[in-house]
Amino acid sequence: QVQLVESGGGVVQPGGSLRLSCAASGTIFIPNVMGWYRQVPGKERELVAAITDGGRTNYADSVKGRFTVSRDNAENSVYLQMNSLELEDTAVYYCNLRVIGTRYNYWGLGTQVTVSS
Repeated sequence: QVQLVESGGGVVQPGGSLRLSCAASGTIFIPNVMGWYRQVPGKERELVAAITDGGRTNYADSVKGRFTVSRDNAENSVYLQMNSLELEDTAVYYCNLRVIGTRYNYWGLGTQVTVSS
């Protein structure tokens, strides 16, 4: 069983920055993709950014140029550096790990990010 624990959420003013971290524990198979999704009430969960164990990244158009996803394979961790935050970035951010080619798909409990003036 894989567990994902997020940290780093909080309240920030527009234009500010936050860094989210997610640590995975348990038996982690490769190849896999680790990433971040976000959800606001009444809307579906959406992909923010993801990175494969080989370092290939994928970003939502709305965060390109502002957010950077990275990972440390030795630590089984994934990070999301969020810069130039906007009011629309307010959401619960969830860490995800998906083992490619299998049904194994894991989620963290989420961390709240609030952008407010």
